[in-house]
Amino acid sequence: MTDHIYKHIEITGTSPDSIEAAVGAAVARAHRSVRHMRWFEVLDTRGHIQDGRVAQWQVTIKIGFTLEE
Repeated sequence: MTDHIYKHIEITGTSPDSIEAAVGAAVARAHRSVRHMRWFEVLDTRGHIQDGRVAQWQVTIKIGFTLEE
């Protein structure tokens, strides 16, 4: 078995719809510039309130990716 070595970044995704959509937005955006992504971990969840309602979800995730040889 090959040793797995990961580097990781933190990124915050947002969505007016749901926590899952905010995570999906963060992963999709990271995919445009980060190769070999393998996992994510939710670090923080928060939201923006407007007029007494949840207006936007904000989710900070850590994304792990393998380094190129």
